[in-house]
Amino acid sequence: MNTDVLFRPFSLKSLNIKNRIVMAPMTRSFSPGGVPTAEVAAYYRKRAEGEVGLILSEGTVIDRVSSSNDANIPHFYGEQALGGWQNVIDGVHAAGGQMGPQIWHMGIMDNHHSGWVPSQPFEGPSDLNRPGFSNGKAMTEADIADTIAAFGRAAADAKRLGFDCVEIHGAHGYLIDQFFWDATNNRTDIYGGKTLAQRSRFAIEVIKEVRKQVGEDFAIIIRLSQWKQADYTLQMAKTPAEMEAWLNPMADAGVDIFHCSQRRFYDPEFEGSDLNFAGWAKKITGRATISVGSIGLSGDFFTAFAGESSEVRSLDELIRRMDRGDFDLAAVGRPLLSDPNWVQKIHENRTSELKGFTKEALAKLVLA
Repeated sequence: MNTDVLFRPFSLKSLNIKNRIVMAPMTRSFSPGGVPTAEVAAYYRKRAEGEVGLILSEGTVIDRVSSSNDANIPHFYGEQALGGWQNVIDGVHAAGGQMGPQIWHMGIMDNHHSGWVPSQPFEGPSDLNRPGFSNGKAMTEADIADTIAAFGRAAADAKRLGFDCVEIHGAHGYLIDQFFWDATNNRTDIYGGKTLAQRSRFAIEVIKEVRKQVGEDFAIIIRLSQWKQADYTLQMAKTPAEMEAWLNPMADAGVDIFHCSQRRFYDPEFEGSDLNFAGWAKKITGRATISVGSIGLSGDFFTAFAGESSEVRSLDELIRRMDRGDFDLAAVGRPLLSDPNWVQKIHENRTSELKGFTKEALAKLVLA
């Protein structure tokens, strides 16, 4: 297996990474009170030492009281939390890596199994997290304006702390994605609408504010998905034309890289072509793209988080698509939870040493 395509450098604005492999954002909940610990910093540094080109942090929430449903999710605001993130990025840079925080607002959520709830109700475009499930309140236009500003402040702090880029979490059924989805966005004001393009106004305003705060030379990534946690088979953009109307305005607003989340990266997005989501996003927008979804493993994340193990999977199909130019970067999640040296092993052709994934890796921060 010739892996040369995975180890070509990639540069775009503030990013200058040594290979095409990205550590995907993965919620870990090891930051008590929202503050990343020394162990969290060591966890990310180990992945940089293991030759990950670009690390994208776990989701880290913006400065809104109800942006999180878990007291152990890291914050990206406040002196203590930002001090923790300073330690993280300093360690990653010392190990020769690059990193961006994934800034996040969860929107309307289920209550956490711990029983912890924020001091104000969850908020979203409506009170719905999914059809028939209400657990919060619809945001006022003032709430929306403050949330957009909070995304901007988080991005500005990322640049100030020395991060190399920023990723906006717009996927997986969280706040921005709740605006995209007609099942959760029933608004009749300027943030609603009958089409996906109309319902993208909130995302576009977030992107514009982030761009305003970080300047033109700082790389902005947005993570998107068609699927939701409430519906793993959903397609919001059912045709290439609908996807074009969805993505191009975000590119125009300031997105440099589209991070396109699928359950399985090798699944085609539309009939008549084997291009996946990232392939279509690059073809439509001309922007760089990241593909993600079951890279290096036999089972997808849904089966893994249900407690099933996944075996090592060949990278041949990933390499074929990257050689063809379908997308620019490949994000890897679960293999890097279990093994901080996963990338290095591939680079050194030590594929016999690669590990599968078991749910036990979720219960701790693996440091060796």
